[in-house]
Amino acid sequence: MTIKIAPSILSADFANLAKSIESVQGADLLHVDVMDGHFVPNITVGQPVVRSLRKTTDIPLDVHLMIDNPSLYIHDFAEAGSSVITVHAEASCHLHRIIQTIRDAGCSPGIALCPSTPTVMIKHVIHMVDLVLIMTVNPGFGGQVFIPETVTKIREVREIIDRTGRDIDLEVDGGINDITAPLAVKAGANVLVAGSYIFENDAPKKKVERLRNVCLPA
Repeated sequence: MTIKIAPSILSADFANLAKSIESVQGADLLHVDVMDGHFVPNITVGQPVVRSLRKTTDIPLDVHLMIDNPSLYIHDFAEAGSSVITVHAEASCHLHRIIQTIRDAGCSPGIALCPSTPTVMIKHVIHMVDLVLIMTVNPGFGGQVFIPETVTKIREVREIIDRTGRDIDLEVDGGINDITAPLAVKAGANVLVAGSYIFENDAPKKKVERLRNVCLPA
């Protein structure tokens, strides 16, 4: 299983965002947390920032919509340059339609689950997505501590994915560092989102590689 590292710009230096992005060259994805202050208690970035990032880097943009009414914004984020667009199962009762809209817009669709949301929520759409994102903290803020109970959920979702026979990424986001990353990978995750662990130090690129290396088989 190939491990992919997705630095989260939530912890990047927004006064020097281009420099922050340059510092993580070699990453597989660039994770962009979009928050609206309704679905989660914080407000971050929107389509203009995604558009600027697309002009700055060739790293695929992994856009995570933590917003209400995500269907209203799919085309805008796709046109801005998103590579992956992930919506929350909790944010809409029309997941089939939203996932198909993401696909039709030319992006890879993903579906996300908050820590307390049961895995049954993805049962009827798993065949439609390219990525499942398990939140390993309650979404809304960076720098939180990994919730240990989510390891069981990662394992459950890996089993669901394997039963489809499809190549679907299993991404984890929240409290990921060189201690928790191997736990998530052992449970079945292959995409690791990390923000503060990578950016809140003087050597982000080394942290990307450190995270990748600690998850390699012994």
